[in-house]
Amino acid sequence: MADIDGSWDTVTKTPLGDQRATLTIRQEGSSLVGTYSGPMGSVDIENGEVEGDTLRWKVAVTVPMPLTLDCTARVDGDTITGDVAAGAFGSFPMSGTRTA
Repeated sequence: MADIDGSWDTVTKTPLGDQRATLTIRQEGSSLVGTYSGPMGSVDIENGEVEGDTLRWKVAVTVPMPLTLDCTARVDGDTITGDVAAGAFGSFPMSGTRTA
């Protein structure tokens, strides 16, 4: 089981450019709870799951348009890498480092 609790500075590589956000998370049993905050605001993580070093969660954003993002990532020490699926827009690589 990975130590996932903390704040993570993340970058998602999208066709609109790098999307930076802070992922603040903690594990509660097999659940993942927290927030995803960026220039467009802050949203709560939904349906968060932890399985070993793999994390899965959804966030519902409203800017620039209403969209649910499906996120999957792996934690390795103070590094997080994964993908953010944006429905019909495709899937984009995400990476980051723990800041606290």
